[in-house]
Amino acid sequence: MKAIADISIIPLGVGLSLSSYVAACEKVFAEQGLEPKLHANGTNIEGDWDMVMGAIKACHERLHEMGVPRIATNLRLGTRIDREPSMDAKLSSVKEKLEP
Repeated sequence: MKAIADISIIPLGVGLSLSSYVAACEKVFAEQGLEPKLHANGTNIEGDWDMVMGAIKACHERLHEMGVPRIATNLRLGTRIDREPSMDAKLSSVKEKLEP
């Protein structure tokens, strides 16, 4: 089953600057064969359910290896069975409706 995930991974106990941890997770997602789409408050990824969940786990593991003592993750996950879900298709559908 294919899933689209909106993920915000929050390292705790490492200070105020989190960009190096965000970059580390972006690299993990790419290494796992996903095409992450970074946005201001998180990252979107899409792929097979197990692949998406495995990538999130791998990100947690990488951050712990970097010395992060605690991680909080906010996850919104969507699936559908009537057609193959796609982040690009979702965005295109809205953009079409915005055109005059």
